[in-house]
Amino acid sequence: MHRVEPISPQDVQVAVGKAIPEDVVQYARDKVARVTRRVRYRVLYAKVRLTTHRDPAVARPVVAQATLDISGRIVRAQVEAPTAREAVDLLETRLAHRLERIAQHWEARRGRMSTPVAHEWRHDTPRTSRLTYFPRPAGEREIIRHKSYTLSRIGIDEAAFEMDMMDYDFHLFTEAGSEQDSVLYRTDPTGYRLAQVNPAPREHLTPFTVSLTISDQDAPVLSTTEAIDRLDLSGQPFVFFLDAEHARAGVLYRRYDGHYGLITPAE
Repeated sequence: MHRVEPISPQDVQVAVGKAIPEDVVQYARDKVARVTRRVRYRVLYAKVRLTTHRDPAVARPVVAQATLDISGRIVRAQVEAPTAREAVDLLETRLAHRLERIAQHWEARRGRMSTPVAHEWRHDTPRTSRLTYFPRPAGEREIIRHKSYTLSRIGIDEAAFEMDMMDYDFHLFTEAGSEQDSVLYRTDPTGYRLAQVNPAPREHLTPFTVSLTISDQDAPVLSTTEAIDRLDLSGQPFVFFLDAEHARAGVLYRRYDGHYGLITPAE
């Protein structure tokens, strides 16, 4: 394969918050440009965002986010750390894992590996340190991010791949075989678990190779207020539910800053 020239540090866009030292900008450019040498596909876009949490009580206040466009495939990574330089170092490591996995996936699709090996990257992906939930008092919590989008109609393997490449803890999508609104998320010991609005028999799902358990419980029918109550009582990172008003699935999740985020399908 013809080797693609890696991007230069100056090709990496870096946006920083007010409390980020200026010398970290070039440090981030150098690190991200270097990690792109791990892929043999053209990097069309690379951006890093460094911000600090406004609450001084947060133990790891610096958040580093990276977004890469690699031949049309978006790859994201997000980490948090006590200092800006530590955040950039962690971001480089996280991106390296992402790019190794996507390279293996593309090689498998080109027919260079057998089917079992093609999916090994999903099983051996290192479990990463997720953003810590700040213990914000219940009375101060709000839904400060509401994202609505058209759910992808895809299979479970593709949903797992997208979830890992975008650095998500869960993925809301429409499972192509059963045509059910579904959420895929990481869990032990199998690695992934699938929940659906109305769970379909396994044989109705698209064929998949990831190690998976399937919930046999219907999604609870809740209002947004009821979903918040259930999330607070359960202590779980998110709640998958059927919106009582719109009859579509939604996910209410706990953000690292202690507030809530809400994901719903577009009308």
